Amino acid sequence: MGRGAQRQTRCAIDDELARTAALNQQFLTERAETRSQLLPEFQRLLASPGYSDEERAAISGEGLGALGSAFDALRQRAENRLARTRNPAGFGELLGELGREQGREAAQVARQSQADFANQAFRRRLAALEGLGGLYGIDTNLLGRGLGLPAQLLGLRASASRDGRGFRFGLGPLSFGIGG
Repeated sequence: MGRGAQRQTRCAIDDELARTAALNQQFLTERAETRSQLLPEFQRLLASPGYSDEERAAISGEGLGALGSAFDALRQRAENRLARTRNPAGFGELLGELGREQGREAAQVARQSQADFANQAFRRRLAALEGLGGLYGIDTNLLGRGLGLPAQLLGLRASASRDGRGFRFGLGPLSFGIGG
């Protein structure tokens, strides 16, 4: 290769390197801007206890209210039967059993609500970890292990977030989901 050809090759390579460096710089600038916008949201999600106290009260109240309505209807039905037949035999026992069953069902609703609240907090933490991992290119399994979360749960969470349900947030490949 002659000196002229070598010089042209070097110039072409230098030009290509300059274009690549400019593109890389643009990419790094855009990535830094995206991080600065998304980082506070991911940090807020990571620190989030899940549902707010108001949301918890509303969810619990809704479940217990529906349960109360069902048992009120059963009591009303028993009272109507008593009025229709005018036979009080077994009425007190039936009311007592309805009360006991309502107590058992209310305990189950409360227990399930608490489990749902804990699951929501866990899902939000996982979403935040996935988002942070995407922002910084961190292996979420490694990050999860550092926080004491089994790697299998992170994989399950990632696959669950791909099913199309829930709320998605973010920009393109830096998005994450909540809910599901």
